[in-house]
Amino acid sequence: MNSQNKTFEESMQRLEQIVRAMERGDVALEESLKLFQEGTELVRSCNKLLDEAQLQVKKIMTAPDGSPVEEEFDHEL
Repeated sequence: MNSQNKTFEESMQRLEQIVRAMERGDVALEESLKLFQEGTELVRSCNKLLDEAQLQVKKIMTAPDGSPVEEEFDHEL
């Protein structure tokens, strides 16, 4: 399954596996480069999914009178 077909949670789980493997330092250079490339693709995919989710949140927010309200998404929550 490539990073485009994974859910956000699956991608994050795989990223955690990649980070752990690279932090251990027991991965050969060639394999480290492959893992780094895979991780970079997963980060891009996760960012895209988060951007899409943020747009959906903005779309469904409405004012008390029913009119749409766009508020900045607070990433600190």
